[in-house]
Amino acid sequence: MNLTPRLPLSVLVVEDQHDCAQSTAELLTMCGHAVRVATCGPDALRDAAVEIPDVVLLDIQLPGPSGWEVASRLRERAGGRQPLVVAVTGCGSEEDRWRSADAGIDLHLVKPVAPADLIRLLDWVGGHLAARTVPTTACG
Repeated sequence: MNLTPRLPLSVLVVEDQHDCAQSTAELLTMCGHAVRVATCGPDALRDAAVEIPDVVLLDIQLPGPSGWEVASRLRERAGGRQPLVVAVTGCGSEEDRWRSADAGIDLHLVKPVAPADLIRLLDWVGGHLAARTVPTTACG
């Protein structure tokens, strides 16, 4: 497992289960990402308003507003720069996936998500963000 990311990302982990949130944050920090944790929807919205993250890993079953509500509000608030919003949830039905898509969630992953898969996903995102920032030169 490669613990060196292509591009360090700002990641907001939104998870109400403390152990799960902390282990995910520790893993991603070891991979070089800047990680913040929110344990409820209002905290997630407040944190994202202070600094828009590159990626939001969002549980759906949160106390207070659901992850779907949080995703909808994030989409409304983010303006021009939008984070990649990934549901990381136990909600795995087809209806749950449709609700995620309707709320503006980009990817719906069902728990448990293998750490290596999460790292590969963030490496992929980092690679795409890095490609956008690399200047191109004209041949001629």
